[in-house]
Amino acid sequence: MASTIPGQMMHVPLLISSILRHAARHHGDTEIVSRRIEGDIHRYTYRDLQQRARQLAKALHALGVEPGERVGTLAWNGYRHLEIYYAVSGAGSVCHTINPRLFPEQIEYIANHADDRYVFFDLTFLPLVERLAPHCPQVRGWVAMTDRAHMPASEVSLLCYEELLDAQDSDYAWPEFDENTASSLCYTSGTTGNPKGVLYSHRSTVLHSYGAALPDSMALSARDCVLPVVPMFHVNAWGLPYAVPLTGAKLVFPGKDLDGKSLYELFETEGVTFSAGVPTVWLGLLDHVKKNGLRFNTLNRTVIGGSACAPAMIRSFEEEYGVQVIHAWGMSEMSPLGTLCKLRVKHANLPREAQRALLEKQGSAIYGVDLKIVGPDGQELPWDGESFGDLLVRGPWVIDTYFKGDKSPLVNGWFPTGDVATIDADGYVHITDRSKDVIKSGGEWISSIDVENVVMAHPAVHEAACIAISHPKWDERPLLVIVKKPGAQVTREEILKFYDGRVAKWWIPDDVVFVDEIPHTATGKMQKLKLREQFKDYVAPASA
Repeated sequence: MASTIPGQMMHVPLLISSILRHAARHHGDTEIVSRRIEGDIHRYTYRDLQQRARQLAKALHALGVEPGERVGTLAWNGYRHLEIYYAVSGAGSVCHTINPRLFPEQIEYIANHADDRYVFFDLTFLPLVERLAPHCPQVRGWVAMTDRAHMPASEVSLLCYEELLDAQDSDYAWPEFDENTASSLCYTSGTTGNPKGVLYSHRSTVLHSYGAALPDSMALSARDCVLPVVPMFHVNAWGLPYAVPLTGAKLVFPGKDLDGKSLYELFETEGVTFSAGVPTVWLGLLDHVKKNGLRFNTLNRTVIGGSACAPAMIRSFEEEYGVQVIHAWGMSEMSPLGTLCKLRVKHANLPREAQRALLEKQGSAIYGVDLKIVGPDGQELPWDGESFGDLLVRGPWVIDTYFKGDKSPLVNGWFPTGDVATIDADGYVHITDRSKDVIKSGGEWISSIDVENVVMAHPAVHEAACIAISHPKWDERPLLVIVKKPGAQVTREEILKFYDGRVAKWWIPDDVVFVDEIPHTATGKMQKLKLREQFKDYVAPASA
């Protein structure tokens, strides 16, 4: 067999700093707009971003931050947070975005586990910082992301972000190093046990950015204006802080105000064409738009992920407001994008209902992700749209080992996602459940997500969760937990009747419970574990 020979291409590493260099050089006057914590609207350009990121990189060096050391953030989506993204990673250190919505004990664990040297924070998180500081002895300094005029009084010795930058010039050359060098660190939500760290590399991040921008992915371009609603502390805002500058699109950051009114105002005043976020955020936006008889004048598409998007929400966006919904699936361990749902040429002549059924799935894999489903014996199952099994993935931006982990989670080179899914002949994935949430009734599986999606179309339902409760004969049966829309009146019997003809009879829940609120994780997902604990002794009328 003949030996291979190397190609004769330049050895230019895939580094995060190259994304910023490209944006500043080729889209230098494109705007970055931020609603600041101080209350005003801030505007500057990609050229300004690179200049200030270079100043910050020099400031970090002056503080003694070494390559490979972790620098934490507790911050909303804004231009200063973006500067930290590029300055820290560009200098060879690791940008560690901390989710401030986690419990303080979890945040303390995460900061100590990551061994953060400095933590940058927005002013809204000062009380949290004051609680954390005594328990994080390895943190050398806490940096308030503001100017001297807005510096708060605190018992914690604080550094001022703008003063750090003002002390440096922008004469800084981004260093070159191995593209497999660690760039950023995110921790999982930690719904079971302590959160686990996912350590991304420059190479994985740049490749993921390319994948995110592809036409059958997020389809980003320099003609777009992008507002990431998904927080920058949630899996790097699904890669948008990298993918958007890579394409040269305008960026709009909402800061801390993610209510429907605040988001709508930014969408309209800044001409936003594209956004991304979890379903709970879009519930608030749609509610505001409907109540006030508003329209979207520029928004034409949005990616919805984080948890399954109800078909009723997809239809509302598309049929009432002309906004394309791109249903997506991924996870922290995947950087996070895995699949996005768009129709193909072969689907153009399908009846509208058939097209909708496809668009309600999580979609097909983008290049860079391979996937399969396996049965209990570990054998791969057919892509027939009916066989469902555990979903496994692999690719250049998929985790190999958790940060400081002593054992790889991989199974024969594949990462087990914890999701149960079907895959059809065209490769479209339909997540039927998390493996821990699936309901096994009489030996058959019921998809809690499908049960939820049906009832979300009911006009009185604001949010719904389907969980398993014990049954003496069938082992498990579905219980539906519902939050009603404000002022809505609906009965248990009306909800159950709504399922007639929409699902198999044995899928219809045994009972309905109305609650004021459904618990959510720090990333906006429903906490079904808490609901199962709350209703562990519940006995439905049919089972009594």
